[in-house]
Amino acid sequence: MDITAVAPATRSVPRGLVPASLVLGGTLISLIGLTWDIQWHSDVGPDTFFTLPHLFLYAGSAISGLASLVVVLMTTAAAKRDKDVDPIVGGRAVGVFGRTFAAPVGYLISGTGAALFLVYGLWDQWWHGLYGFDAVIDSPPHIGLLLSISITMVGAVMIFAVARDQRWGTYGTVVGAAALLVFSMVTSLGLRAVPASFANPVSVGTAFFSVMILFMAAHALSRRGGALAVGLSVAVLQAVFWWFSPWAAEVYANASGLPLRDYTDGIPGMPNMIPMCLVIVAVAVELLHKLPVWIPGAVGGAVIAVCAPLQRVLTYGAPFTANARYFATIALAAVFGALAALLGRRFGHMLRQLAPAKENSHA
Repeated sequence: MDITAVAPATRSVPRGLVPASLVLGGTLISLIGLTWDIQWHSDVGPDTFFTLPHLFLYAGSAISGLASLVVVLMTTAAAKRDKDVDPIVGGRAVGVFGRTFAAPVGYLISGTGAALFLVYGLWDQWWHGLYGFDAVIDSPPHIGLLLSISITMVGAVMIFAVARDQRWGTYGTVVGAAALLVFSMVTSLGLRAVPASFANPVSVGTAFFSVMILFMAAHALSRRGGALAVGLSVAVLQAVFWWFSPWAAEVYANASGLPLRDYTDGIPGMPNMIPMCLVIVAVAVELLHKLPVWIPGAVGGAVIAVCAPLQRVLTYGAPFTANARYFATIALAAVFGALAALLGRRFGHMLRQLAPAKENSHA
């Protein structure tokens, strides 16, 4: 079945839904693998290359990559036969390698991320073969793997944003943006290497990514409730992973005959990186939508920075001190939140330009 050619509207399954769902499903499988792997490093310790969390990561990228490749090949075949290509399947087709291939832009991005994942996966295997166990989540090949998955997730959002005028496109954009936001929390951990003693760079980075993706989704959908829908979807993912991460790590450790660390507290690592106040930020974005975009962005960034240490108090019972570093972090998060809102709006408009709205009106 040619999923790229324009066909009568009698098809029971909307055009583009199957491959788009495979790409999004692959990213969610990778997200499951990541939260599981992070919890494993926290509760058990080092791991080898062939572990179940790693296999989830690899399987997710493989599913997304294969689905993207199939769409590109089918689009190329349709273009060479001079058939009309429906832009709702991943966006307008662009020439690749001197127009040897015709690739819908969304699937080009998701497929490129999956291909890079394969390269970094081979590097990760070599790393494990050289050093044996991998004791940390931020090893050099892991950084490459995480960045490549992020690219695939961006492609997934692009694929669904093309069909934003259809119900499945709206839902997919919301879920894809929520998955990207959750995944970006791990990316922000790289900011720990920034020498900024006057503020907390991780909190600032968390605020930046959260606000940017909320605004990107809201402006891509161009309707009220977009930011709130993403915030609620993130809350659902956070709740599910909050239960899943410690449970999966313990079950897999018991099955492997490995003990948990003595100081394991059962608090999920990755879900606890996600701001619990994100729904509040999303509500603020919706309520302040008539103001200049940088104002709700600054408010959102400040709220996330205000609540970050309070979340640590709630989950870990950590002490809290409202010192100069705390207030500097809030101020800096507000500035970066304003910038993130401007960028998110621009990215949202770019997503809307992947295919004209009138071309997305197919039933």
